[in-house]
Parts: sequence; structure tokens; C-alpha cells
Amino acid sequence: MPELPEVEVVRRGLELHVVGRTIGSAQVLHPRAVRRHAAGPDDFSAAARGLTITGACRRGKYLWLPVAETVPGAPSVAEDALLAHLGMSGQLLLGDPGRPVSPHVRVRFTFTDAGPDLRFTDQRTFGHLALVPGGAVLPPMIAHIAPDPMEPGFDEAAVIGRLRSRRTGIKAALLDQSLVSGIGNIYADEALWRAGLHWATPAAALSRAGAGRLLAAVREVLGEALLAGGTSFDSLYVNVNGESGYFGRSLAVYGREGEPCPRCGTPIRRDPFMNRSAYSCPACQPRARRRARRARSL
Repeated sequence: MPELPEVEVVRRGLELHVVGRTIGSAQVLHPRAVRRHAAGPDDFSAAARGLTITGACRRGKYLWLPVAETVPGAPSVAEDALLAHLGMSGQLLLGDPGRPVSPHVRVRFTFTDAGPDLRFTDQRTFGHLALVPGGAVLPPMIAHIAPDPMEPGFDEAAVIGRLRSRRTGIKAALLDQSLVSGIGNIYADEALWRAGLHWATPAAALSRAGAGRLLAAVREVLGEALLAGGTSFDSLYVNVNGESGYFGRSLAVYGREGEPCPRCGTPIRRDPFMNRSAYSCPACQPRARRRARRARSL
């Protein structure tokens, strides 16, 4: 699933190529793609037509485009939003409007300037689009999602306090989007390796300094991934121009079972974790031993 760096790369591409343009048509080719739009596909198409995109925003793994009704001679003031979640395989691709429509295109937007069109392509159909009234600043349906570590409003002290109060392992806490958003399996494993922490370490066992070190590692790995265009393991994640990200070449532990740790040479270990996998270095990230129970007094 695309995580924060991948979604941010897409957001930046949309900011460059669709902001200021007016939607000429919105053709829904698969109703599941707009299942969160309660009024249905036909209403989605009709409501999107004529809207001008005024911005490109993101929180965690969600992105949205503030939109405004086009009124000749009047400034465009965005009140509503076109919300997108890429799911497991969603892509927002720009290109020549005359190119063939692939079988995985779910929604196609054309623009009144006859320039490149925008296609929501989603092979597994887990992603979705929706038009959200009043969602220009922050769509209400994602208001429960916590700020991510790259947002100016991220309150590190508050997150550290909440992290240390969790009764879960630290990786499970990092994946909780109500605590901190945008972090998925890949970047959680990479940040934990950089911080020298085992994924099963109880969050409550972290010191404030340890929690701060972990969040610094999270920001570091997210920033490096963003500079590399994200992580692409296959063709299911690309940017708006169809280009892959290259952070996969820099991964230290994720997906590297049995390969040597870049820091110490110990073979990387893979463990089952919440129907997924957790990758770690047994030497650099030792699992804390459980305290032995005290013997009962006679």
C-alpha cells in the first residue's frame, strides 16, 4: 500500500499539473471507485463537471483536491474537496487524452483546456474517490486521522506521551493512524531499525528519549524516501507521470530476510505480524527478555 512518501509524491505531481484547471468531464468506469460518494456514480460525474481545482493537500495516506465552482469574472473560492485514497494499487496518472484507456482505469477526468487528462487507475479496486461538501480545508471523514510527522502541526511531545501510554508493541502503535498517520509496514520497520528498537518492544517501556529517537528516525526515513520518489516494488505504485520510486534500493531490513544487516552483517529476520511481516536485525534490535516471575514465597 502506498504510504506517506508515495502519496506525497503523487500530491506534488497533482499540484504541478492540475491545480488551476477546470474539470470538463468525470467519467466513472467502475462504480466501486466512487462507493464512498453516497449519491452514486451519476451524481459524482455531474457534480464534478465544471469544478476548478484550487489546491492539492494530504494527511497521512489520504490526499484531496480543494475544488470551487467556476463563476465567470469571480474568484474561485474552494469549499468542497475531491478526496482520494489509493488503497493497495491506486494510481492517479496524467497523460495524452487520446491514449488508450487501460482496463484498470476506474475514473477518467478531462479538462476544459484540452490538456493532459487524469485517470484513477486501480487494479485491485481497494482505493476510492469521493466529492466531499465542505471538505476543502480538511474532509470531515478523515478528521479522526492524526497529523503525520511531516505536517507543521505535528505535536511531538503529545505524540510521545500518547505513544508511551499504549498497551501494544511499538510497531503496532506506529501503524495506528489515530496516533500518527502516514506510517505503514515498510517505513515502520525501517525506522525501528534506525532507532535500534525491536518491533515487539512494549510502547509503555519506551523512555521519553527513546520515543523521541524513534520519531526522529521516522521523520528521517520518510524524508529520504520522499527524495527518492517513494518505494516501488512493482508497477502498482508510480507517480503521476508513471515513473517508479527508488527508495527500495536503500531499504535496510524490509523485504530482506536472510540478507546481511547493513550495520552489523547479521542475517535479517522476518517474523509474522498482524497478517503481515516484521523485518528486523536480531543483533541490532534485540528482543527484550520477559521478566521471570517471582517465585512464590513458601
